Amino acid sequence: MIVTQVTEISKTKIKVCLDNEEMFSLYKSEQRTYHITEGMELSKEVYHTLVKEVLPKRAKLRSMNLLKNKDYTEYQLREKLKQGCYPETSIDQAIEYVKSFGYINDVRYACSYIDYASTTKSRRQIEMTLIRRGVSKEDINQAYTQCSDEGDLTGEEELIEKLLNKKHFNRQEATYEERMKMIGTLYRKGFSLDKIYQVVDRE
Repeated sequence: MIVTQVTEISKTKIKVCLDNEEMFSLYKSEQRTYHITEGMELSKEVYHTLVKEVLPKRAKLRSMNLLKNKDYTEYQLREKLKQGCYPETSIDQAIEYVKSFGYINDVRYACSYIDYASTTKSRRQIEMTLIRRGVSKEDINQAYTQCSDEGDLTGEEELIEKLLNKKHFNRQEATYEERMKMIGTLYRKGFSLDKIYQVVDRE
């Protein structure tokens, strides 16, 4: 295995490229410890130590530090570790490690976000946000079921009503054009048409 490139990432870290393919980051102190220089042949023993011991341990610590400050979905945490140039095997081990302690749980994350956002956003908006954050449709549905069982959800009709009041929409005085414009606005926010018409058409 040849160290084809060594690139400085920061004052304390470097990125090492092996055989123009595999890449990972090391602290400069680790670089000195293992005498890693560009163009050298990396022994199997050193490679094994780095990939099986040093990097997995550091990926676990990095994950724990990230999770101290905020919640992450599994996808988000994986992306943060990829940005840190950790090998895929080290990322997998770190994810399994924090999962084993319950530090990441996509259903719990989704339920927390639903509880936070359901008073201002439609279910479709919430689902799209969670999907972008890497939460599966199955986990989203499970979270909605859990929130519903716990009574944490604001009903869609109630939420539409709140938005109409916020926009000072007067059902009795609204023209046809104003009514259709409001319906379009609500639909774009992800509310179902049947619920929109039920609320907008109320006397």
